[in-house]
Order: sequence, then C-alpha cells, then structure tokens
Amino acid sequence: MKPKTKGITAAVVGTALGAGGLAFIAMPASADAKPALPQVSAEDLVQSVMKAKPGAFDGTVKISNDLGLPSVGNALPGASVLNIDSAHIFSDGAGKSRLAATQGASQETVVHDGTTVWDYSSKTNTATKVTVPADVAKQKGAGSEKTPDPVAASTELLAKVRESSTVSVDGTATVADRPAYELVLTPKPTERTLLREIRVAVDSQTRMPLRVSVLSNGTSTPALEVAFSQIEFTQQPADLFTFTPPKGAKVQEKTPTVDQQDKNLAEQAKQDTKVVGDGWDTVVTGKVPADALNAAPKQQSGREGRNADPKALLERFAKKVSGTWGSGYLVTTKVGSAVLTDDGRFAAGAVPEQVLYEALGAK
Repeated sequence: MKPKTKGITAAVVGTALGAGGLAFIAMPASADAKPALPQVSAEDLVQSVMKAKPGAFDGTVKISNDLGLPSVGNALPGASVLNIDSAHIFSDGAGKSRLAATQGASQETVVHDGTTVWDYSSKTNTATKVTVPADVAKQKGAGSEKTPDPVAASTELLAKVRESSTVSVDGTATVADRPAYELVLTPKPTERTLLREIRVAVDSQTRMPLRVSVLSNGTSTPALEVAFSQIEFTQQPADLFTFTPPKGAKVQEKTPTVDQQDKNLAEQAKQDTKVVGDGWDTVVTGKVPADALNAAPKQQSGREGRNADPKALLERFAKKVSGTWGSGYLVTTKVGSAVLTDDGRFAAGAVPEQVLYEALGAK
C-alpha cells in the first residue's frame, strides 16, 4: 500500500467522526469576487502548495459543517471541535504557535513554544503544561497535535488523494480579502466513495491554503468547510508564544514518556490495524481494546459527562446492522461511515457501508 493513499480516512472521514485533523483548515467562502490572476497549471499549483513556507501570520478561522452527525452534542469524542464559534491562530512561521478557540462564553487556549505546550480552558479554569522531550521536540510538528497548522494539514491531504484524483484549477476566488486559486480534486470514476470533490482555495502570493471544502455526492453545498475569514502575514510579538496561567487556575504538569508497555500496545495496535483498498475508497480496519465497550460510564459534570457508557452511546446514535461479517453498529455521515462490530472489530472510510462490509470480510 502506498503511503500516500493510507490517510484518506484519517484526513477526511476522521473529521466527520470526531477526529479533528482538518478541523481548523478552512471555512465557507467569504466573497463571490473572482480576481484576475495569471494562469497556472494544476500540477504547478499542487507543487507550490507542497513547498509553501508562508512565514509568520495571524488569522481568524471559522467552521461550517453539515456532516449529518447524530445530534449528540459533545457525546462523540472530538465532535465539539466542529461546534466552535471561531478560532484565532498565531504562528511565528518557525514552529511556535498560539490557538484561541471560542465556543459560547468559554475559550480554550493552546500555546506551543517549541518545547512546551500549554492547554488552558477558561470554562474549568484548568491548565495543562506538557513538556516535550528533547528528542521528540526535534521531530516536525512534535507536541502540536492540538495546534492547527493549515499548511501541514492541507499538504498532507493533497499528497494522499492526488494520485487517485483528477486535479484541476477551477478559476479564482477571494478568501479573507486575498486573491486565491481554486484547486479541485475529484475522485477518479473507479473510486467508490461518498465524496464528490475536495476544493482548496490557495493564496495566490504565499501559496498557503486559505479554505478547504469537502463536498459529498448528491449535494450542492459543502458538507464541511473550514476557512480563514481574516488573515495577515506579518511578524508576531514573541510574548504571544509564552503562557502564564491565570491566578487561581488549577495546573497539571506532564512529560510524555514511552515505556515498554506503551511500545507493546502501539505495536499490537499496528498489527491489528490494516488498510483495505486504496485511493478515495480506502478503508481502515482494526480492533478496539477488549474492555473498551465495557468501560463504566465516567461521572463528570457538564454535557461531556453524559452518556459516557460506550454501549449506551452506540444503542442511542448508531444503527444496528448485520451480515456475513457478523453484527455491530453503523455510524454514517455525509462524508464517511464506520462500523463497530459486537466482537470489537471496526472499519471506517469515506465510503458507502457496503464497502465497509467487504473490508470486514477481507482476509
């Protein structure tokens, strides 16, 4: 399996099911203006995005989605990220970043200075300080999982889908008051997928993606759009990338470590996970921990503490299905679907449910 084809589920479907990989890249189109720009070939545009180094910037991001997720509030892991009102991102262009995500009256702030990541919630007045080990800090993007990097996320997506896509440039657009090219990736006819196309608005000057839109089959409007509504490419003050917890905040400190048990679990997970198919109809299959579905519900305050019992969530929000592969629960969205079997296997992809069942039956 080519590495470039293995991440479609994580990059696109994962977003729909709660993984936040693309959640901060783009938003709805901000204007109908069609700026006049020099012609560029699709391949040259893709290559320029892959090599883009836009430097320091600050921008406001908004998210719009019509994924068809069940009405579960924050019950699904990661679903709340799709409900944020806005996010303000600051980057020094060299690895340091700051994210301030607003949802209602609360705000989450994530600051990454290269060796330390602070994650502060105003709702609970708690802060977590994670010290990134020196050997890990040297790795690209280390410690920044919760800090969105539009360039890295978009270039990863392009790398994973372009080989199985028809790639074209569909005119121009104005996004965040900046002229941009509209790059379109359409699955080839042989691909069995719920997706119709992915559109990326590329800044004409910096080649930084300003908007990503995911459109599903049978719809005329995007199922997911995340975009900059405002952005400025300018040097950022150094103090933005430092963080001091507010007075009275509860602070936890963590240093990530990987012991032998963690390594064994990671290796087992790797062995239990495989990729079936390739391109847009890639399906990721694997097993969940044996006790995961029997976990006792956690007693927590607030919406996220409700219905924490995994089986109760499945009974309430998923469809009971069965076939030659066994029986289990099906969750569907406009851009992907996933099956969790009663014996702990799973399959997920940007595909119709029948493709999932075939993958579960594959040896």
